Amino acid sequence: MSFSYKKLSAALAVSCMSLVAVSAAQAVDMPAVPAAIKEAGHLRVGVRCDQPPYGYQDEKGDFAGVEVEMAKQVSLWALGAKDKVSFTCVTAENRVPQLLGRKVDFLIATLGVTPERQRVIDFTTPYRWGASDVVVKKDSPVQKISDLKGKTLATLKGSVQAKWFEDHMPDVKTLRMNSAADALQAFRQGRADAYTHDAATLVVVADNDKDARRIGEPFQISDAAIGVRKNDEQWRDYLNAAVLRMREEHLFRGWVEQFVPQNIQSYYISVFEQAKPAETL
Repeated sequence: MSFSYKKLSAALAVSCMSLVAVSAAQAVDMPAVPAAIKEAGHLRVGVRCDQPPYGYQDEKGDFAGVEVEMAKQVSLWALGAKDKVSFTCVTAENRVPQLLGRKVDFLIATLGVTPERQRVIDFTTPYRWGASDVVVKKDSPVQKISDLKGKTLATLKGSVQAKWFEDHMPDVKTLRMNSAADALQAFRQGRADAYTHDAATLVVVADNDKDARRIGEPFQISDAAIGVRKNDEQWRDYLNAAVLRMREEHLFRGWVEQFVPQNIQSYYISVFEQAKPAETL
């Protein structure tokens, strides 16, 4: 019997050493933290404050959401603790200027990768894909995007949705608001016939508002990634490795389960874990 216990103890010791080796290998795989980041000892991150479950402020005013947790995880890996990070609320319109003005070190702010943005900033490897959609009132005659012709659509200033409708459906009047909360309020008050945003955001809107429904015709399918300044390759490469490690350690699923109601978790898990679908429009 004692021999069996010795064998078991030896096996457990080998297993523990293997786990340590794997953990060490993961740490070694992370590139060096840029000297300027280490010297500062603190990260400044631009996040959304009105887009649950990605970035928002809870009832206590604390920052919360999947992208907030991503930033905390970067802080842990780069600086040794999750609390060595401060957050700045950014909007669709001002997030890139905040980055270029060096108000933040990087953006994790529902930032879609577009050719226009790639001309002025750099992006990491994508951490999820995203699509746009539209919500209307449940009794609205609008059944598809083409039915919006001649109607008023609430959207955000500087958003990819505003640009898409400008380019593809100029006969739709866009009511461009400063925040998602303002756009949603305009829609609920009847100042707009519909509201367009990321489909992931609208999943929450439709779930919380029984008088609203999604059209369910996704368009402008794109990648979401972390935004960094041009010529900051070392920092971009570090964040690339961080995104890949998050994926390898299956952290996104846990964050989705933390911030998303169970009945709509499957949608959010799919955007982090499944392949990007084909464009339908």
